[in-house]
Amino acid sequence: MVKIGLLSDTHAYWDERYLKYFKDCDEIWHVGDIGSLEVADKLENFKPVRMVVGNADGAALRERYPKILRFRIEQVEVLMTHIGGYPGNYAKEIAPYIFKNPPSLFISGHSHILKVLYDKTLKCLHINPGAAGKQGFHKTRTLVRFVIDKEQIKDLEVIELAEK
Repeated sequence: MVKIGLLSDTHAYWDERYLKYFKDCDEIWHVGDIGSLEVADKLENFKPVRMVVGNADGAALRERYPKILRFRIEQVEVLMTHIGGYPGNYAKEIAPYIFKNPPSLFISGHSHILKVLYDKTLKCLHINPGAAGKQGFHKTRTLVRFVIDKEQIKDLEVIELAEK
């Protein structure tokens, strides 16, 4: 069993509450638009991380992290990218990765809109954690926590930090 802390779109903004809400997590996943090496380093120094870069991330972050990350954790196949769309409207760039070999869990960011949707056709859960930073049109900053236990994705929690 692995407890995951999930965030996206920090855009170089750091909130000490990331550490508070992710203290019991085994891993932290950041789904792009990290914004600065400082944010990445703080997360890496706190817990094991998996990160992908977003469209707003600069060269230093692009050297360190991939644009697309696919991995297996417990018995769940995970696909992460920043611009991914959602079930019924996947981004053109990521669609071949999803349809050719569907993951069990697809995670993307970019929209700043929190979404948790299940794609019945692909048998794939999609999570977009919304935005944890202050840049963008969103009104509330959000984080997500969940558990992966063997093949199950469960105990999903949405954490609202505050209005930006």
